[in-house]
Amino acid sequence: MIEILDTTLRDGEQTAGVSFNSEEKLAIARLLLDELGVNRIEAASARVSEGENKAFSKICRWASSTGHLHQVEALGFIDGNVSVDWIWQAGGRVINLLAKGSLRHLEKQLHQNPQQHIAAIKEVVAYAVGRGMQVNLYLEDWSNGIQQSPDYVFQLVEGLRETPISRYMLPDTLGILNYNQTYKFVGLMREHFPTLHFDFHGHNDYDLAVANTFAAVEAGVQGVHTTVNGLGERTGNAPLASVVAVLNDQLHVGNSVCEGNITHVCRYVENISGIRIPSNKPIVGESVFTQISGVHADGDHKDRLYMSNLTPERFGRVRHYALGKTSGKANIVENLKLLGITLTPEQIRLVTQRVVELGDKKETLNTEDLPFIIADVLKSGENTNDDNIHIINYSLQLARGMHPVAIIRINIHGTEYEETSIGDGQFDSFMKALWKIYDRLGKSHPILADYQVTIPPGGKSDALVQTLITWAEGNHRFKTRGIDSDQTEAAIKATVKMLNIIENNPLG
Repeated sequence: MIEILDTTLRDGEQTAGVSFNSEEKLAIARLLLDELGVNRIEAASARVSEGENKAFSKICRWASSTGHLHQVEALGFIDGNVSVDWIWQAGGRVINLLAKGSLRHLEKQLHQNPQQHIAAIKEVVAYAVGRGMQVNLYLEDWSNGIQQSPDYVFQLVEGLRETPISRYMLPDTLGILNYNQTYKFVGLMREHFPTLHFDFHGHNDYDLAVANTFAAVEAGVQGVHTTVNGLGERTGNAPLASVVAVLNDQLHVGNSVCEGNITHVCRYVENISGIRIPSNKPIVGESVFTQISGVHADGDHKDRLYMSNLTPERFGRVRHYALGKTSGKANIVENLKLLGITLTPEQIRLVTQRVVELGDKKETLNTEDLPFIIADVLKSGENTNDDNIHIINYSLQLARGMHPVAIIRINIHGTEYEETSIGDGQFDSFMKALWKIYDRLGKSHPILADYQVTIPPGGKSDALVQTLITWAEGNHRFKTRGIDSDQTEAAIKATVKMLNIIENNPLG
């Protein structure tokens, strides 16, 4: 079993612009320990603020009442008794003491020699243990220290190995390591001190935090550190979801995390942190269990040919087959099944063709878009006549402080007409130019009685827009709809449908 310490509430909160209030911190702590089942959480930094003290105290009171107090840790500093007292008085019983893991940091920042630093650490450890607390030790900047001053690192740990320190935590503070280096340097620590417990704490500056965590586990660490969604300073820390998946599928190392609750926790932290999860973020991103290629959908349908052991159901998710220009009939069929819609083979062909056309404008469409596409393609009974009227082209001009201008060219029964008009908006100017042509030809036309714009529910707001226009001529009313990724274009399509309806079924 590998221990997982999640430090979202401490290191993760060092993400620029992220600050959790006490209620949010308590909620995250409960999710991490009760719902996800991580072994430990780092919930605060000592002495930061009154708000930090209030939040940490609240977490400790809850943890004490639920048997989790030994799993709640706080970062403390080598400052005599100050950090220990801060954590103790807030209710904490585990301190993660921040020591210097590189000689350069020790000399340049603290202006001490190794003997002085070891003595200061021992003093704090003795005081904390005397109060009944457990002590873990961070070797800050260890990844630089083990490369540039390994003798110092070994001297430091050797000087402390007989003290009651429970865990030695090895941070890649600046995210500088790669897989090979991590494996080598963690291996050195294990070789020199085989009886000590080591944690690895990875940062993601080269996008290698998960790979380095993998290497550290292979090299023999007993614990790894993560944050939800990879929150943390600069590029963040090793993301919890990815680390758990790697432990389970690649390393086959036991851990206590409940995979099925990962997505819920990640989405919750996304909402309250304000830091969006990238759509291609492994495990929890919106698109990671979505396939758009028709070849993939066909292969999955036949024998799960494009599915790995990394299945969405493990993480409380479902697989989607997106719609776009690379979609094939198989994608459409899978989405129709999901929606409970049955179409004929010819209708499926027409819908597939329309999806591909729209995909040339937008990268992907959603399942929620499909009913709108079907309604547009099959025309919902609105127009069963041949189209005798076509828009050849148009230009809509919009300038600040000036009325929009529309120039349109339209083909009516093989004859082209062109007109220009201004209006109160782009579509209004288009309609006024259109009606100029109709007035010139002495053709009657309805008036616009209602105009509704709908974005598919649950879909991406930039994927498709449905414009539903109600037309009126006296007591006669009818509706036409247009579907497009652009609202004005959708309205123009609805208008062209109306023109063909009245051309073949004159009003009055």
